[in-house]
Amino acid sequence: MRYSLLLNYSEAGGAELSAEALAEAQAAFDDYAKSLDSAGVLVAADVLQSVTATTTVALRNGALQVQDGPFADTKEQLGGIFLIDVPDLDAALAWAEKCPAAQWGTVEIRPTAVYFSGGQWNRT
Repeated sequence: MRYSLLLNYSEAGGAELSAEALAEAQAAFDDYAKSLDSAGVLVAADVLQSVTATTTVALRNGALQVQDGPFADTKEQLGGIFLIDVPDLDAALAWAEKCPAAQWGTVEIRPTAVYFSGGQWNRT
């Protein structure tokens, strides 16, 4: 079963995060991604740019609305995604517990309902 581990946490600015702390976090995520990959459960991983790079698109009454910035103003933002393929929710929980983001934010585990692969839609 495919699960998305959605990493939500406050974005730290350059002044708030020392170079040493940033390097430690990057090393922790590198180790985590490599452990997922070594276990054969990693489908994909993406670290998102800052919400300041966000553009939101909506189509309302036939008119395209493009807005700079995120849809919602929140204290935490979606910072990255790990897409994993594991047997069940218990396995997804075990991997989420090991995620570095769980130490300073939250990891939302969301099962995939349908995914596109091999030129077709697939149900999990």
